[in-house]
Amino acid sequence: MATGEDECVGNVKVQLAKLFEASLKVTVPNEPDVEPLVAACTGKFGDYQCNNAMGLWSKIKGKGTQFRGPPAVGEAIKNNLPTSEMIESCSVAGPGFVNVVLSKNWMAKSIQKMLIEGIDTWAPMPPVKRAVVDFSSPNIAKEMHVGHLRSTIIGDTLARMLEFSKVEVLRRNHVGDWGTQFGMLIEFLFEKFPNFEDANETAIGDLQAFYKASKQRFDADPAFKEKAQQAVVRLQGGEDKYRRAWAQICEISRNEFHKVYQRLGVHLEEKGESFYNPYIPEVIEALTKQGLVEESQGARVIFIEGVNIPLIVVKSDGGFNYASTDLAALWYRLNEEKADWIIYVTDVGQQQHFDMVFKAAKRAGWLPHGDGSYPKTSHVGFGLVLGEDGKRFRTRNTEVVRLVDLLDEAKSRSKAALIERGKGEEWTEEEIESTAEAVGYGAVKYADLKNNRLTNYTFNFDQMLNDKGNTAVYLLYAHARICSIIRRSGKDIEELKNKGTVVLGHKDERDLGLHLLQFAEVVEEACTNLLPNVLCDYLYNLSEIFSKFYSNPECKVIGSDMETGRLLLCEATAVVMRKCFNLLGITPIYKI
Repeated sequence: MATGEDECVGNVKVQLAKLFEASLKVTVPNEPDVEPLVAACTGKFGDYQCNNAMGLWSKIKGKGTQFRGPPAVGEAIKNNLPTSEMIESCSVAGPGFVNVVLSKNWMAKSIQKMLIEGIDTWAPMPPVKRAVVDFSSPNIAKEMHVGHLRSTIIGDTLARMLEFSKVEVLRRNHVGDWGTQFGMLIEFLFEKFPNFEDANETAIGDLQAFYKASKQRFDADPAFKEKAQQAVVRLQGGEDKYRRAWAQICEISRNEFHKVYQRLGVHLEEKGESFYNPYIPEVIEALTKQGLVEESQGARVIFIEGVNIPLIVVKSDGGFNYASTDLAALWYRLNEEKADWIIYVTDVGQQQHFDMVFKAAKRAGWLPHGDGSYPKTSHVGFGLVLGEDGKRFRTRNTEVVRLVDLLDEAKSRSKAALIERGKGEEWTEEEIESTAEAVGYGAVKYADLKNNRLTNYTFNFDQMLNDKGNTAVYLLYAHARICSIIRRSGKDIEELKNKGTVVLGHKDERDLGLHLLQFAEVVEEACTNLLPNVLCDYLYNLSEIFSKFYSNPECKVIGSDMETGRLLLCEATAVVMRKCFNLLGITPIYKI
C-alpha cells in the first residue's frame, strides 16, 4: 500500500522507510528505484531493521563498486541516513543488517500527539478510493448457516478496516434471490394461500420448512413440477402476479436475515442476483464480440488458460448461471460503481470459480494483468466451521444450526456468567443485557477472526467464553480493568492529555510504547493481505504487554511520582484497544 508524502503520521515503518530511501539514493546513486526493506525487529539489537545490503550487494558486485561485501554496504547505508529525531542509535549486524533503536522522546511525543489528535491520525492510507466488499450473501428461502456467519464476520471486519483507512466501501449483500427454485416456491405459495398477499411470516411459519415441503412436492408430483417450471418462465417474463409473490418470499427471508445482522451490528446493502440479471445479455454479447465466448457441447463458454474445464456463461438450455451473474456483477462494479478494489468473501470451495471469473475479466481487458495494479479483484476464502466431533458443525438431528439461536445462546451463557459473579445485585438490568450482548456476540466474532481464515475452526462455547487466554472475554475484561484504573485515580484524563507528558523511562513502559506505535503498520498489513487474524494477534499481545507493565512494582501507576505519564500510557492503551475492537466489530465494555 503506497502512502502519500505527509500521510504516514502514525506509521513508524513508513517514516523509517523514507529515511532509508534517502540514504539508498546517496549510497548507490546508480541503482534507481531501490525499495527500502524495513521490518520490525524480533532480536535484541534494535526496534527496526533495514535489510537491503545483501540484495544490493548481489546487484552491484562486479560493477566496479568500492564496497567489499554486504557489511560494508550496510555501514554506508547507516552512515548516509539523514539525521532524524526519530532515531536514537543505529548499528550494523551480520551481513549488513542496519538495526535502528528509536528515540524514547520521539516515541513518547508520538503517543501524546495521538492522544490529543485522535487515533484516526494513525490510519493507513491505501491507494484505493472506492472498494466493493461482497460478503454474507445468503440464499432466499434458506436458513443462514455458519458458513454465512464466517462470511458476514470476516467481510464486516475487512470493510471496517478499509473504512478506517478512508476508503469509500460499498458493502454488498449478493443474495441468491433468482433462479429456478423460485418457480417451485411461488407455485407452492399459490397452492397453500390462494390469497397469497395475506401470507405473512406467521402464516408461512418456518421458511426453511416451507422450502423443504415445496421441494418434496416438486420431486414427487410431475404436474406440480410442470407448473413450477412454467412459473419460472412467467416470473422471468415479468408477469405481475409472479413478481409480487417473488417479492413477498424475498421480504420474509430478508426479515430473517435482519435478525442476524441486527445482533451482529452489521450493515449491508442488498444487491442480489436479480439486480444484475438485466445486464447479463449485453455483457455476454460484448464478450462474444471480443471473441471470448465459444460454443462447446451446446453451451456457450469461455476457455481459461491452464484450467481443464471452461467457464460456462450460457447453459445448453439457453439459461444463465452463477458465472453469467458474477461476470455481469463484476462488469457493473467496475463500470457503474467505479470500484478500484472488489473483494469477494466466500468459502474456499469457490476459489476456482472466482479465479476463472477474474481470468476471464483480464482476457476481456476489464482488469489489468499485473497483480500490483488497479482496479483489482481479490477472493477472500475461508475454511469450515467444525463441531467438537471434528465434522461440519450441525445440531444433533443433522440439521444446520440456526444462526439466531446460536447468537442467542452465546448471549444467554454470557449473561448467566455475569449473574453467577454477583452482577445481578450490583448492576441494572440494562447494564447486564448490554454487557451480555457485547461479550456473547464479541466472543463468537473473535473466535472466528483470531484464526487464519483459510483454516477450519472448531466452534466451542466453553472455549470462546473463557475469560482466560486469547478470547474476546479476556480482552474485553482487560480493557474494562484499564478504564477502572483511570477512574480510580480520580484524575480528569482529558486535562492530563493536554497538561501532562508521556514518559517512557522504564523498559516495560518503552516496550508498551513501541507496541502501541506499531498499530498503524499492523492495520495496514491486515488490510493489504485481507487477514483479520493479524489484528487479533496484535490486540492480544498488546494486552499481555500492558499486563507486564502494570504488574511490575517498579511501574506503579496510582500514587507514584510518575502517575501522570503512566495514566496517559493506560489511556493510550485503552484507545488503541477500543479501535481494535471497533475494527473487529466488537463492542467494548467499561466495567466488570
